[in-house]
Amino acid sequence: MVTHQTIGERDAVLTPEDLAALRENLHEQRLFREEQLRQFAADSTPPAGGPRGAGQIEVRVKLAASARMVLADVEAALVRMDAGVYGTCHLCRRPIQRERLLIVPQARYCARCQQVREAAR
Repeated sequence: MVTHQTIGERDAVLTPEDLAALRENLHEQRLFREEQLRQFAADSTPPAGGPRGAGQIEVRVKLAASARMVLADVEAALVRMDAGVYGTCHLCRRPIQRERLLIVPQARYCARCQQVREAAR
């Protein structure tokens, strides 16, 4: 596990306690998303026909896709923790702000790089 000791970036320092809490949060998120996906798979009740039924199918498909994406992000964050590179931005290689990780523990990018990525879309 990595603790960031960057001069002038006090808000980026992750304590061992922070990392333990973040790991626990990620494990809880993983369990939640896995259960969510199991429920989607088990819910084989076909929706009513017509436009309403088609809309329900579309919502289920999008929710399941979103759950799979978040689950992949959570699992990738746990891998980064195990590899000792958790909390480092994938683009600029600077530490991701502590506050950002506490809110979005699976974050791959610092706030600045995330904004740049979203603006490019």
